[in-house]
Formats: sequence, structure tokens, C-alpha cells
Amino acid sequence: MRAARLTPLARPNEDHAGNRWTKGRIMTAGRNVTVDGVLRRSARRTPARVAIRYGDRSWTYAELDDAVSRASRALRDTGLGPGDRVAAYGHNSDAYLIAFLASARAGLVHVPVNQHLTGDDLAYLLDQSGSTLVLTDPDLAGNLPDATRTLPLRDADDSLLARLAATEPYDGEEPKAEDLVQLLYTSGTTALPKGAMMTHRALVHEYLSAITALDLSAGDRPVHSLPLYHSAQMHVFLVPYLAVGATNTILDAPDGDRILDLVESGDADSLFAPPTVWIALSNRPDFDTRDLSGLRKAYYGASIMPVPVLERLKERLPKLAFHNCFGQSEIGPLAMVLGPYEHRGRMDSCGRPVMFVEARVVDDKGADVPDGTPGEIVYQSPQLCEGYWDKPEETAAAFRDGWFHSGDLAVRDADGFFTIVDRVKDVINSGGVLIASRQVEDALYTHDRVAEVAVVGLPDDHWIEAVTAVVVPRGEVTEAELVAHAREKLPHFKAPKKVLFVDELPRNASGKILKRELRDRYARP
Repeated sequence: MRAARLTPLARPNEDHAGNRWTKGRIMTAGRNVTVDGVLRRSARRTPARVAIRYGDRSWTYAELDDAVSRASRALRDTGLGPGDRVAAYGHNSDAYLIAFLASARAGLVHVPVNQHLTGDDLAYLLDQSGSTLVLTDPDLAGNLPDATRTLPLRDADDSLLARLAATEPYDGEEPKAEDLVQLLYTSGTTALPKGAMMTHRALVHEYLSAITALDLSAGDRPVHSLPLYHSAQMHVFLVPYLAVGATNTILDAPDGDRILDLVESGDADSLFAPPTVWIALSNRPDFDTRDLSGLRKAYYGASIMPVPVLERLKERLPKLAFHNCFGQSEIGPLAMVLGPYEHRGRMDSCGRPVMFVEARVVDDKGADVPDGTPGEIVYQSPQLCEGYWDKPEETAAAFRDGWFHSGDLAVRDADGFFTIVDRVKDVINSGGVLIASRQVEDALYTHDRVAEVAVVGLPDDHWIEAVTAVVVPRGEVTEAELVAHAREKLPHFKAPKKVLFVDELPRNASGKILKRELRDRYARP
């Protein structure tokens, strides 16, 4: 595979101690802060505590740290050197986690790949990243391009897990805080995925932000069911929970039966899931009868939670502490959090910036807009990526005037809370009037026959873009009923001009609805 060109973002100056500053303020400190060091410190602090449970296997913190060191040596023994990219194309497992931390300790650049990708999409990520080795599960290996160099993660005699017992712990040079540790590819909902270049220092700062903003503690019993290749599950929850010394359960997938069983048995009291999973749990016939009193902390994110759904969940579980997590891949990904008590009166808000994030709302010229006025969110943070791998033009477009431009349209209130209006590219221009798709979606979610909905703008000779609702129905309902319902909740010009019914909405593995795919599917030729 061809080698990609490193195109780092120009960063603020550093002093002799490694401190960086922006506008005269120190933003971050510490030179030898690394992702694998997070685990090493927990192993020294609580070596005998169980760190990970997966299936019938469990690892104490000391055992996990030792496994990571041995896996680091195994990876380097394949001929990989510092800065080489190694892709991970596998399912959730303890082996997947060990491989990520081992790549970090060995000075490699980890490239997590969606395990559902095949064909040209898969080949693009492997080629664009310049990955020279793919860590994979045996059942996925057949999807890889011919002549791809692979190493099984598990379930094979020569797998990474199988090699640990015969491999000595890694004792080579340790990575530095400023070294790249991961290419975190964007979800590609609006364009080809871009590899956000994450350093050790950026991710460790993001872990600290997550721990403080989300009240993560060693006594929590989190269950991790979303794909570990996705930044939210890995970097907002799993590794931060390893940092505080919690006992973590990894599941293959968001299995509702398994999740509720773990809650009822007392083995899980903390759950992160996208709105799609929370919607599915709330729609289960046994949701109202299962004993869920042991669930203490609930986290949602990855896409916008419809307010009517959140209201139903809070009515069913009034003592459950809900946190809204908001951000994007380029910032590690956590940027803002709405805490449990902050939900009161502002359930549509994504909260306020976390510890190491500074955010503004600006117009198209980069000037601040007044509170209450929609504009684009821009960020400064030590959590930010260094730019996009081998994409200098996209890097320059996203990082302008010292700020990262998110593409999210939001309003900020006088108390500093942000509310997402839409993605800039998802705002609908109907008859010259800009309409936020989220507002139309929230109105339709109040109808009891709407299970899920996505609103997009489709090309129209008269309206420029016609407001179109793509609905997964619950029972019998007509287009006329839903249009009339929306008009009761909204000004008539915001109501859908058309309603399309589908069995399911297209999503990526993190739960985000692929509105680009809906626009392509239903736009006229």
C-alpha cells in the first residue's frame, strides 16, 4: 500500500516545558502523557482488580497491562516500526482492546475500521491510511483486498491473543505525547471519510474531560456494547473507565436482552448508547416490567436524541441520571456535555464545553454572533486532531484562523448552553427560507405512530428543496395524518411537503442516520 503524506496542522508555540498556549493562556501541559500510560498507572494502583470481562474471559489490571506489553512486542516482531499504520478490522472483544493499547505502546498508529465495510469502501480506508498490516477476526478476513497482510486478533492458532504466552513483554522505546497514536476516520455521512490525526496528548486530554464531565468513577460497572472502532465507545467511555480503575464488561453488540440481564443481575449500572438503541430499549414489550432500578447512569450521544423519546425514558426511569454527550471525531470526540440536573428545562441542549474545550458560535465570516442567533460552532482545544491524514486542502478548510470549524449549526444561550439546530449541510432551503430538519423531526416524534423519522430536503422546481419526512411507522398511519400533525406543531411552511414510509433508516454503525444516502436515494434523476 502506498505511504500517505503527513500534513499536520500548524499548532501554537511550545515552551521548553512542553506547555502550549493560545491567546496567552496555557492550554495543556505534560510531555510524556500517553494512551498506554493510562492503563499502566491503573495497573500499578489496583493490580488485582478486574479490568475487563468479555464472554467467559476476564483480565485483572495487572494481567491486562502485561498482555498489552506482550502484544506490543508481538506487533513489533512482525517488522512494524514507529509511525507505521496498523488497521484494526474486527468485532468487539478483549483482543480488540488489547490490540489498540498494544499499538499505542509500540509507537504504531492504530487505524480503526468499521467491521461492516466491504469492497471499495474498505479498500479506500486501507489504502488512504497506508496501513501495512490489518488486525482482523477470521470471519472478516475474506472481505479484505487480495494480498493484504493480516494477523488474526483471536480464534486462530497464530492470533495475537495466542501469541501472548510465548512472547516477552515489550521493553523498547516509549512513544511521546506528541506522537500520532490513531487515525480516527470521520463517519463519512456527507463525503469520503477523512482520517483525523490524533496524538497521545490529544486523547489523554479528552479522557480527562470525559472523566470529569461524565462523573466516571472506579465504583461504576459500565457495559460497553457499541463498536469499539467508534471513538465514542472507546475514547469517551472504555479507556477513561480504565483510567479510573472500573470493572468493564464488553459485549459483542447492543443486545437488549443481554444489557437488561446485566442490569438486573447487578453486573451493570452504567450504559452509553445512541438514541437508536435507547429508542429500541424503550419500545421493548418488557421495558416496563424489567427491574431496572440498578441502572444509575445513562449516557446518550452519536446523534440527536428526540426530546419526546427522552421524556418517555425519564418518565419510566425518574431516578436515572442522564448525560447528553456531544462532539465529533476530530476532537476525540467529546466536546460538550449536558449533565443530569442541567436537563431540566433544556432537554434539547447538548450542554456546555468540557474541561479542555473552548467553543464559539460564528457567522460565515468567522465573527461571533449574539446569543440566541444560529451560527456554526468552532473549537480550540488540546483535544483536537492535528489535521486530516494526507488531505491538506480539507485540513486548511476545516482549520481557519486558529479555530476548527465543526459544520454544526447551533445557538448559545446567555448561560453558555449550546443547542444544536442542525448540521450545516442538513439545513433545508425551502422557498428561500432555511428550515432545521431537527425541529420537524421532533414535531413528528410526538405522533404515537412514528417509530423513527429523518427529515431531508429533496430537489424541487418550486421550493428549491421540499421538506420530506422519511418515516418508520409504528402501526397504520397515512401521509395526510402526519402532515396534519406537523402543521399543528409547526408553522405550515415547515411541515413536510411529502412523507415517505420505509422499514428502516440507513445508518452507520454508531447509529447516525445517513441523510446523504436518503437524499441520493429519493432525489429525482
